[in-house]
Amino acid sequence: MNARYTCFCQLSDLAGAAGLLTDKRRHLHHNPELSFEEASTASWVAEQLESWGYEVTRGVGGHGVVGTLRNGPGRSIALRADMDALPIQEETGKPYASSRAGTMHACGHDGHTVMLLGAAQQLAATRQFHGTVHLVFQPAEEAGNNSGAQQMIADGLFERFPCDAIFGMHNHPGVEQGTFMFGAGPFMSASDRVDITITGRSGHAARPHLAVDPVVILGSLIMALQTVVSRNIDPTQTAIVTIGAVHAGKAANVIPEQAKMALSVRSFSPEVRDRLEQRITELAQTQARSFGGDAHVSYQRGAPVLVNSQAETEFACQVAQELVGLDKVQAPFGPVTGSEDFAYYLQHKPGCFLRLGNGVDSAMLHNSHYDFNDANLSVGAAYWTRLAERFLNETAGA
Repeated sequence: MNARYTCFCQLSDLAGAAGLLTDKRRHLHHNPELSFEEASTASWVAEQLESWGYEVTRGVGGHGVVGTLRNGPGRSIALRADMDALPIQEETGKPYASSRAGTMHACGHDGHTVMLLGAAQQLAATRQFHGTVHLVFQPAEEAGNNSGAQQMIADGLFERFPCDAIFGMHNHPGVEQGTFMFGAGPFMSASDRVDITITGRSGHAARPHLAVDPVVILGSLIMALQTVVSRNIDPTQTAIVTIGAVHAGKAANVIPEQAKMALSVRSFSPEVRDRLEQRITELAQTQARSFGGDAHVSYQRGAPVLVNSQAETEFACQVAQELVGLDKVQAPFGPVTGSEDFAYYLQHKPGCFLRLGNGVDSAMLHNSHYDFNDANLSVGAAYWTRLAERFLNETAGA
């Protein structure tokens, strides 16, 4: 390693904190809070930041917390972690499993929060930087529309806490623990939700000719929607249309008045996104009319495409290579077809959202058996510390 960089945080600097970080993470895992309900989590985070000497601002965009640490003049950096849990009943059987029925940290936000807290404590103790660090602890990442990122931005996040760049991280099941993944440009997909209501004419199951069966229309539409990507989208582009929910009727001998479906739609370019909305809407309406029914389509656009800026991604990748070695870094990686409201931050500031392997055998995200890999806590904390130190010393060391 270049001698110029040996003064910055190493993995060994956080190794001794692994046990304490694990205890903190399991405390959060045991006490999850859903989007917009993270009051206790936010207070717990804020109290720790205050104890380490941070200027702490609470209630940013809801339950958002921003911890600010200054060490002389210079640039400023923002590092973000999400705090909310999901409405899932945990089935891990772990001794620290969720204490709240129907709520669990099934996406690793407990780990994300604690990795950033680990960096917060290390940065406060060493102050091996010149400039300002803003640590953004965000609520309601899982909320979809009007999510935590949108609310924090609307509450003046970047005006109140100016930064030159912003960075975020998410764990990634299926990849070896401790492996960092980077991709410049479009890195994570836009995510849209579509609710389709088919209205027919109810009737007796014994006299279907006197009714207009919305279930038949819905069945036909399910198959027709499978052609949207394969026949309407350029094969070199990535797009996904998933039908996640179908509901119709309550009795076997009754043709219902309505049938409903809910879709998740993913894309990586504005043109593809527009085309998907057009074709899904047209298919639903024309398919329904062809059977004598009607279709109402509610198309709700969620998080936009997450676009990592080139320079910041290259820099973040270099920091990871310095910290863990080339063999533990994958770049370029992606695209990732999940979505993230961190994309809204990147519409205002340059930055990078990266991934950290949670283990080859890790359960999938949003799964009742998922658990964050505690071996990543000290790795992530060391990475955030080194990234902040390197970024804020870049000008001085040039």
